[in-house]
Amino acid sequence: MSLTLVVGSKNYSSWSMRAGVALSHCGVPYDEIVIPLDGPDTPQRIADYSRAGRVPVLIDGENPIWDSLAIIEYLAEKFPESQLWPSDPMARAIARSVSAEMHAGFTNLRTELPMNCRRCYEGFRISDLVARDIDRICEIWRETRSRFGQRQNGEFLFGPFGGADAMFAPVASRFVTYGVSTDATVTAYVDALLKSPAVQTWMDAAHTEPTIERYEFEI
Repeated sequence: MSLTLVVGSKNYSSWSMRAGVALSHCGVPYDEIVIPLDGPDTPQRIADYSRAGRVPVLIDGENPIWDSLAIIEYLAEKFPESQLWPSDPMARAIARSVSAEMHAGFTNLRTELPMNCRRCYEGFRISDLVARDIDRICEIWRETRSRFGQRQNGEFLFGPFGGADAMFAPVASRFVTYGVSTDATVTAYVDALLKSPAVQTWMDAAHTEPTIERYEFEI
């Protein structure tokens, strides 16, 4: 087995984080290639691994798998012992549904609150459009925690850490970065997610990277 994960700058690339966290959770050996997002050769370096021109890309032998959600699905099939998806069919269907909703939606949050693991902005003004995205995300977290996670005596959405948690990990990071105020249930989930080993490993690496000025801003 020869796995290589190609990702962008860890402090800024939320889609890379999703795949990286999922693969780290699987606990299997792999090589990692980090492509800084501000280099003059960044597009060409990414194109060397991805005809889609985007990261992340998981390379298994000579076969590339691109797109975060596709990578998580592949890892779940290749390493079933990792339990990236719940064993219960209904829980598994809901986990895939909320992951797909994250994958396809929440454009305002992703655009107006870019990921930056190292920053904490005090007094950041959240727009009404972003607030609606946040409300829906919190609704997902409360419902899945109540319906599945708490019944499994776990800290995460469906009990143990899984693919849906990997999909929402960059959102949890954003909640801290932009000072999003939440209730006790959501706060407990965010804390648990950010303290999980796979997420903490990613965050630690993000804190050691060089700053990319065009992704930084002041309020």
